[in-house]
Amino acid sequence: MGAHHTSKIVGTVWGLLVLNTLGSAGAKTIIPLPRSLIQMVTMGALVAAFALALAVNLRLRIRASAYLFLLTLLLTASVISSANLESGFGALFRCVRLALFVGTLWLLSRWWDGGPTFVRHHIRMYFAVLGSVAAGLAVSPGAALPDLYGGRLVGALWPLTPPQIGQYAAVITGLTVLLVLGRRTDRAGAAVIIVPSLVLLALTHTRTATLGLLIGLALAIGSLLLTSAAARRFFTWAVLCAAVAAVGFSSALQTWFLRGQDQENLTSLTGRAKVWDALLAAPRTISEQLFGVGLGDKSFGGLPIDNSWLAVYHEQGLIGVALVAAVLIVLGGVALLRPPSLPRACAIFLISYCAIASYTEAGLGDASPYLLHLALAASLLAAPAATTPRPAPEVPRRRIPRWARDREVI
Repeated sequence: MGAHHTSKIVGTVWGLLVLNTLGSAGAKTIIPLPRSLIQMVTMGALVAAFALALAVNLRLRIRASAYLFLLTLLLTASVISSANLESGFGALFRCVRLALFVGTLWLLSRWWDGGPTFVRHHIRMYFAVLGSVAAGLAVSPGAALPDLYGGRLVGALWPLTPPQIGQYAAVITGLTVLLVLGRRTDRAGAAVIIVPSLVLLALTHTRTATLGLLIGLALAIGSLLLTSAAARRFFTWAVLCAAVAAVGFSSALQTWFLRGQDQENLTSLTGRAKVWDALLAAPRTISEQLFGVGLGDKSFGGLPIDNSWLAVYHEQGLIGVALVAAVLIVLGGVALLRPPSLPRACAIFLISYCAIASYTEAGLGDASPYLLHLALAASLLAAPAATTPRPAPEVPRRRIPRWARDREVI
């Protein structure tokens, strides 16, 4: 199998993983899609991804990865917590899904070499997802900006919520900006991705994604300031533009940030704090504190938890929380120890974004876009594969006649 053909298959596998993590719950679409059909598509994408990854890596060549090792431990903890069926048979199904997800990443780790290949796969696939959102907005603006979500942008062709769209737009915007600064893509091509993504992000009114983008980019670009003149220029202009926007458009920015909410609603993080307090106050056995109640739909009392740490605590217990914390600490520590480079900056952006989003979004304990973002960060932090130098061909020794040897002696 040729290297180019293998690269295309690997890119397809990554795209199928993205499709699997899109989820099955969201806004009402123009053409109603049964949830069972959506789950069949997403789960089928994961099975296909695992099969393709296995087909191109039949010898099971993998690279050592602390990130994937910790995910494997998290999977083990999830199986233990789900075995008592406290959350029903759906918990075991989610464990199988997580096992296929982690197994596919292990198979892909063979191609993790610290290069930007998977970054491009990531951007292309999520930009295609955003393209479907833009198409839905063009076809039916009413369905894409429903009153149910306060006029925020949703997926009208595929059920996507405003936080999901905001997350995808913020992540590919940040990665594309870094590719431009690293001179890995031209400005015209980058503008085609950045401008529409920022427009869609603004229409979602997603504060978490916006803060994650700004803080993540600030940290990533900050890691390049000492070695990149382009990063210094961009940082200077960004600070100036931010100062002008803060002074000239403060009222509009405040209106966008508040989303029509009063002070009480904003303080309670749109009602999230009430769910968090109820979850922490609920009585738990020692087993439930250590291992949780098993993988579920990231809800408590019928309401979404919307916090990765509390969702992991609820479903995988304190052990799960410790493993997720170890994931972020290990990836962040490795990123800080690496010398300044574009892959390191991209990894810092992804790690910081996921850490910020974990406060108001769930997903760090199960197969999700956040684990895929962190997998991309792990691939960027992987050391380039060592190439064994090919031995020089042995030069055959010329046979010297005996009379010539005797003459040399004389």
